[in-house]
Amino acid sequence: MPRPHSVQPGSPAGGKRTRNAILHAAASLASVDGLAGLSIGSLAAALGMSKASVGAYFGSNTELQLATVAEAARIFAEEVVQPALAVPVGLAQLTTVCEAFFAHLERRTFPGGCFMASVALEMGDHPGPVSDLIAAFQSQFGALLRDFAATALAQGELPGSEDPDRLAFELNGIIFAADTNFVLHDDPAVLDLGRQIIHQRLRPAGA
Repeated sequence: MPRPHSVQPGSPAGGKRTRNAILHAAASLASVDGLAGLSIGSLAAALGMSKASVGAYFGSNTELQLATVAEAARIFAEEVVQPALAVPVGLAQLTTVCEAFFAHLERRTFPGGCFMASVALEMGDHPGPVSDLIAAFQSQFGALLRDFAATALAQGELPGSEDPDRLAFELNGIIFAADTNFVLHDDPAVLDLGRQIIHQRLRPAGA
């Protein structure tokens, strides 16, 4: 894992870049090895940095884990959510957010696939602020899918029999199943299959 560039003292911009680089490395490491064991010491060892150098950016292991989740969420928002918000509301947003998720995996932003999917089950039985933050992210993403679906339904782009909550649940299941299989088998064909299923599931009303 590459070592983040060192920072010149008194350089706030450089310090922020290095902190972000450390957090991206932390998210990459946690997506494969787990978040519970991520610590200032283990991250420093993985990066070939001193514990003091990494610890200068984080007050505790919990703070490091929270910052890592927040950085992963920021990257997810940038790569998956923002493209959907840039297209017309409704069905286009639903199809775009799913495609952006598959593209996020194809770019291998994190080696363990979707960061949140990889840590959600792991941290589910670790009560505390870290698992609370992950759960909040999952809820927000589900709500986003639900809102997109509800708008598409209100605009008559989906059959009137559709239920936004159920559709959001199904889409969530499809994309995260694709993520799991892509990580397990390292086979891009899994993502193409996911795209086909999403396309069929989101067939417009009257099509």
